[in-house]
Amino acid sequence: MLFGRNPLRWCPAFTIKAVAFPGTVIWDTRYLDSEDISGTLAEQFKGAFAFLKRNLHRVQRGQGFNSPGELEIPETALEELLVNALVHRDYFTSASIRILMFTDRVEIISPGHLPDSLSIEDVRQGKTNRRNPTLTDHAFKVLPYRGLGSGIPRALEEWPRIELIDDVRGNQFSAVIRRPEAEWASVTGQVIDQVTPPVTDQVTDQVTREVLRLLSVMQGDLSRAEIQEALNLKHLPHLRDAYLNPALGQGLIEMTIPDKPRSRLQKYRLTAEGRTLLQSLRKEPPTS
Repeated sequence: MLFGRNPLRWCPAFTIKAVAFPGTVIWDTRYLDSEDISGTLAEQFKGAFAFLKRNLHRVQRGQGFNSPGELEIPETALEELLVNALVHRDYFTSASIRILMFTDRVEIISPGHLPDSLSIEDVRQGKTNRRNPTLTDHAFKVLPYRGLGSGIPRALEEWPRIELIDDVRGNQFSAVIRRPEAEWASVTGQVIDQVTPPVTDQVTDQVTREVLRLLSVMQGDLSRAEIQEALNLKHLPHLRDAYLNPALGQGLIEMTIPDKPRSRLQKYRLTAEGRTLLQSLRKEPPTS
């Protein structure tokens, strides 16, 4: 995998399978781009990075009109997560690394859950445990890799909207990278485009797009599972950290059983402030 001419002759599963979908689900029957990326580690890194770049958007981010724009997800974050998957995957498992690109996220999935006693919080803090010591001893010669455990913290610094998932039962480790626009694209058409300029300036300074999207699906009392389904979100921690907690903290939604926040009967509903904000965004007259 480091210096061989044709490593897949002996290890055909040691590839990267990359697919870009037009929607948000893996069972879609359509795809925008697909590639099986083989070769040495360096060749796989180069091919996978090229696949990511050609299927991501470039955005202006305040640059001049004639600028080429920046990748919507910082290249440093993608580079670190891709190297992590190549260097730390379980090479005793006959499975390929998968790169799945959706309209709202990018998933980099590598075979093998976190080794030994490492936890998600450990790797977020830069702790490391080498699964493949022989490989890591030489990987720095062919990859942008230092082996200090700094890769994932650096990726999170560049792009905080990364969810790390250690699936012990499925024996895989995933990095789910949220794309910057797709999560609130539906809100843009339904709510944001209808906001008058003075209201927009006031609201967007205080309320995130995720919270606005949450408010737009709140109809009556909803359980956490019902909200997750309405938002079409896959991962509970992201729902809690980006949607529920900020909305609760700003007083835009409330719990139906506030004295028992962990109750299995817990539901959420709009507060008076949340209804007022949503009505002002939609330019609806308030109801009594």
